[in-house]
Parts: sequence; C-alpha cells; structure tokens
Amino acid sequence: MTTLAMRKPHPDRGIEGLMAKWYAANTAEMMKEYVDLARRISAQLLPGSEVLEVAPGPGYFAIELAKLGNFAITGLDISHSMVGIATRKAAEACVAARFLQGSASSLPFPPASFDFLLCRAAFKNFAKPIEALKEMHRVLKPGGRAVIIDLKRDASPEEISQGIDEMHLSWLNGLLTKIIFKTFLLRSAYTRAEFEEMAAEAGVGALKVDENYMGLEITISKSCP
Repeated sequence: MTTLAMRKPHPDRGIEGLMAKWYAANTAEMMKEYVDLARRISAQLLPGSEVLEVAPGPGYFAIELAKLGNFAITGLDISHSMVGIATRKAAEACVAARFLQGSASSLPFPPASFDFLLCRAAFKNFAKPIEALKEMHRVLKPGGRAVIIDLKRDASPEEISQGIDEMHLSWLNGLLTKIIFKTFLLRSAYTRAEFEEMAAEAGVGALKVDENYMGLEITISKSCP
C-alpha cells in the first residue's frame, strides 16, 4: 500500500518562465555530468535504439546522447518552457532530438515504444509516482531498460553539501542549490525501501538498486515474453 511519504499534495507541475531560464543556466554548469552520463548510456545502446527521457528539462542529456550515435531520442516534460528551451538547444547543437509536453503518469506513447528510458533528478517531483512507474514500464519494449536517478531522502545535510560541492557550480548557484535541496527537494525524495515498495505495487518486475551517499540509481528491466 502507498504510504503517506509516497503521496504528493500537488498535481504534476513544471518549472516555467524565469525559473526555467534560471534552472537551465544553473544546470548548464554541470555539463560534464551530462556528458559522462551520455557516454555511459551510449555504450550500452545498439544503433537505432529508441530512447525516451522523462522530464529532460533543458535537454542537456538528450542532446549529448544524440551527439554520440544514431539513436531516435524523445524528451517529454510537463513544462512548456522547458520543452521550448530544449528544442532550441537541440537546434543550436544541430542534433536530432524531439521534445514534447506531457505528464509522466500518462505517457502519450503506445506500449513497447522504447528500448531505453531515462528519468534523472525528477522522479521525486511526480504527483503520481506509482502511475509513473507503470507508464515507464508500459512504454518499454520487451528486453528494454529504464534508469531512474534521483536524490534519496535519507541523505544527510553534510552529504547533500558534499554532493553539490562536487557539481562545481558557481558560488551563488551552489548556495542556492544547497538551500533548495535541503529545504524542499529532500522532503520530496524517497528512500530505497520506499522505492522498492512502489515498484512492487506498480508490478514493474525486475528491479536493481544502486545507492551512493546522496542518491539512488534504479534500473527496471522489462522481461521478454
């Protein structure tokens, strides 16, 4: 059964307007992280793979992945502003990646559409996390994988500070990011046990959880029939 900690008191909501522009500029300072993640994921994908990023924000990961191989890449974000920013940045980078507006709990794609799915630093914000897990599993092809990377709620304030320091943000953005993480995002995040409970309730099948001092990396594998 879904616990109180797993429920959100708000509907899905995106970052819009000036906040979206600030977020795009702030996270651009972490470009090495996106580049490294794209390289790691691209090495695991076959040419022509269909890839979905749920909540791509400014599109940095999707754009970096598009530079590395012949992949069909789609990003879906609840924010109208983020879809516009990501679309412009993909055009500026001359890469083929499309960005659409929509909700993680109601993905506008047929079943078995994607070989790989990524959701990074956004799952904790979804209003309906179990429905989102079900949808992610639904749109995966048999044999496909979904990777969810996010903050964990039982990270300590010291671990949060350490993790943000390692992002090498500017002094002001680093300070603001620590405040946002500690006062808002941490409360919305999940523990490993809660994630495993949600996955069981969603019936998503094989689940692998990797954990570090600050976050979780969840891998969902969809079995072949």
